[in-house]
Amino acid sequence: MPPPERRARLRELQIWVEWLRHTAELHNDLPPCWYRHRWVREMLTALYLGWLRIYEGEKTPGRELAEAEWINTVHAFKPHMKLPACVSGHQDPPLPPPANPRADEEWELYLATSADTTDEAKHPAEAEVRRMAAELDPPL
Repeated sequence: MPPPERRARLRELQIWVEWLRHTAELHNDLPPCWYRHRWVREMLTALYLGWLRIYEGEKTPGRELAEAEWINTVHAFKPHMKLPACVSGHQDPPLPPPANPRADEEWELYLATSADTTDEAKHPAEAEVRRMAAELDPPL
């Protein structure tokens, strides 16, 4: 999305996150610098969109516990939103390692030569299926 729209959406998310931090008592789980961490932003965006669909969308038959499921999802996300390095102030995440200039070449070589991609497909239970078929249809 264009930068002005992105900024507007992030402002909207920030208002909701502050509501969530207060309502769900996440002040010890979600640092104030959450917006500086892309993965935390992604998780919060997912929670926000789910919250919008559940609480403001049309009710879906068979989803009577959707709100409770959403709350369970918040609790499941909590450990992943904690940023111990940021307890006493924001710490930038480590820089990613430099890109491997041969990564594409190595990937293509793997695809062309690996048994994972060149052997005939086999079902994990193929031998058992053959054994069971032989028991059902014994040789005369």
